[in-house]
Amino acid sequence: MNSSFYTAAVGAAQQQLRLNVQANNIANVNTQGFKAEKATFASLMYRNVAGVNNEELPRGCGAKVAMTETDFTSGALATTGRAQDYAIVGEGFFGLYDPASGEVSYTRCGAFSLSEFQRQKTADDGQAELDENGQPVMETVFMLSDGQGRFVLNDRGAVIEVTDPKAEQSVGVFDFVNTDGIRRLSENRYQPAAKNGQVRFGTGTVQRGVLEMSNTDLAEEITKVIEAQRSFSYNLRMVTTSDEIENTVNNLRS
Repeated sequence: MNSSFYTAAVGAAQQQLRLNVQANNIANVNTQGFKAEKATFASLMYRNVAGVNNEELPRGCGAKVAMTETDFTSGALATTGRAQDYAIVGEGFFGLYDPASGEVSYTRCGAFSLSEFQRQKTADDGQAELDENGQPVMETVFMLSDGQGRFVLNDRGAVIEVTDPKAEQSVGVFDFVNTDGIRRLSENRYQPAAKNGQVRFGTGTVQRGVLEMSNTDLAEEITKVIEAQRSFSYNLRMVTTSDEIENTVNNLRS
């Protein structure tokens, strides 16, 4: 069959994936701290392989979405006046610790809140306090949280225990040598891969009472949507044309 059929079919499928990326960016245009993604294309492998009777047959047709790159440029800052809202001016991430799983993830969204946390009360010597029945004495503390059960890390890499809700907290900023290929998680979070290197303290500064907004450029995303729609349409037209050529050839044989 004509290789243009396969090239166009693959192209149409990949343009659909590109549209999914653009749709996700547009849907998060108002999501605080969201970073837009960009679909990167790569050509499929072009080479000949040996067929029947050593006939040279082509292998690889068209292009595909090789990866999606994340644009970590800073978004606009919006003043909220809330005591627990923070934004990073410059590069870096907020650190989040999940006490249930021990997982550490990173985010650019600083819309934090205060969460209650139950823990064992300890005496001055570091030993756990016990009641008259020998059971551990529990105490309630307030932690700076992302509102999803994860605690914010301070500038020493420890969770932040809030004693004065009105006071500014020492929220930490963390970064990596390379952010290319960092893995996206749910709830606008990221987790480093091996190639991102070891976590380090970031150079960005923390500003209180403001939030970083999405860096999605709506005009640019709409333009990309139009490009993808036209590419999708052209690929389908090529599929139709290739099918018509095959039908014509088959009719000539009969």
